[in-house]
Amino acid sequence: MCHPQLRTLVFVGWVIGYVAFLVAIRRMWTVKYTRSPLARSLFMNMVGENDSAAIETQRWYRCSPDLLGETLRPLFVQSHLDPDTRAFLRQSIEKSGWLFTQLYHSFASTVLSRMMSRTSINGLLGRGSMFVFSAEQFHQLLRITPEWRAERLLDLGAGDGGVTEVMGSHFREVYATEVSQPMKWHLQRRNYIVLGIDEWPQKGFKYDLISCLNLLDRCENPLDLLRTMRQSLVPGTGRVILAAVLPFQPYVEIGGKWQRPKQYLRVKGKTWEEQATNLSNEVFQAAGFEVEAVTRLPYLCEGDMYNDYYVLDDAVFVLKALED
Repeated sequence: MCHPQLRTLVFVGWVIGYVAFLVAIRRMWTVKYTRSPLARSLFMNMVGENDSAAIETQRWYRCSPDLLGETLRPLFVQSHLDPDTRAFLRQSIEKSGWLFTQLYHSFASTVLSRMMSRTSINGLLGRGSMFVFSAEQFHQLLRITPEWRAERLLDLGAGDGGVTEVMGSHFREVYATEVSQPMKWHLQRRNYIVLGIDEWPQKGFKYDLISCLNLLDRCENPLDLLRTMRQSLVPGTGRVILAAVLPFQPYVEIGGKWQRPKQYLRVKGKTWEEQATNLSNEVFQAAGFEVEAVTRLPYLCEGDMYNDYYVLDDAVFVLKALED
């Protein structure tokens, strides 16, 4: 038998073994967590329009205002599980049950991980959508109505544009930045104006709103980013909406490896409340911002064959520039 044929047989055997392994893992996982059609149906009902979902997920929104700093305490906005969040969870649960789709995604991710970042893989496969806030929560934080309109939105690190869409209907022009090429394709298909990561401050105009969602802990120079955002806002009325995962653990992906950023932000505190206060009093003030509103929200991501969805704790701030 010639060597090419042998390599082909080995590869085919590896693929078959890999798929068999994933199926076995899926079966074990299904038994372990009772992910039967009945259990899935019950959980789907839980994230439907009823009060049991709020009871189950209330920890995602829980904050002890007494533990916030004195200046931040009156700015806290209590959020709740709402219909848009339920809809995202329901969709994630449904997708995680698509066995053959999840097998394909797992196999493709394994193969592609040697050539591109996880973000790019997700963009290429059309998976891993994120949910930060609903339209209702966005309106509540910014204290605007659904009819409110402004000129320009800039969404930094916009991903596939899912969260951008929540904000974009309020603006005549929507700009976005993204490092991943597959994610750029998604943004362009939504008709957003995609700018280079160093291009957006040099366009010669200001932005009414800049969104920086879960980016501060994943960039090399977060302090420079904050200062540049401040300089790029429409004077007086411009705002930044910023989300940060807490506990704050900054690192950046360079050449497929995770490294400590050049500007390392050390956020003090052990609890969500302590770290949110420290961000407000130390980091944002040093960059020339004051907090206008803050809330606690779940940072949700579509799941896979192992989990229905993934969730992290977010602190979402509305920032305005301090007067010079």
